[in-house]
Amino acid sequence: MSAKPRELSIRPAGPADVGLILGFVHELAEYERLSHLVTATEQTLLDSLFGPQPGAEVLLAFEREAPVGFAVFFPSFSTFLGKRGLWLEDIYVKPQFRRRGYGRTLLLHVARIAHQRGCGRFEWSALDWNAPAIEFYKSLGAQPLDDWTVFRVAGESLEKLAAI
Repeated sequence: MSAKPRELSIRPAGPADVGLILGFVHELAEYERLSHLVTATEQTLLDSLFGPQPGAEVLLAFEREAPVGFAVFFPSFSTFLGKRGLWLEDIYVKPQFRRRGYGRTLLLHVARIAHQRGCGRFEWSALDWNAPAIEFYKSLGAQPLDDWTVFRVAGESLEKLAAI
């Protein structure tokens, strides 16, 4: 029998949760076929999420006591709106807990945070091949930005760019 979203609890992560967060990161990377890109450790997460200048916030979702998923988000800014926004970096629900409304509940929780903080935008990206996620996001009223291309500089390329 499937659990109901009302059996889901969501809370902000704390420093003691870095092991759980790292586990979710590895599971998400495996699902996205990007495990080879994960270099995060418990220490880097501890420093980056709970250090003096946190880079993001993490919400953890639980069915009763069982950890089922997480969401990672951070502030963004729109010069056109003149307002801050929230960028959803990751949202993940373990496969055995899917189809229970937990991903939707977690996404809506972050959307409410964006609204409460007066954000003008709540944005995220999805892998092109993840059709179920794309359709889910569209069903919530999200609009794909097909006319934008994401660019990334990382690792050695970032080092070279910074040295110019």
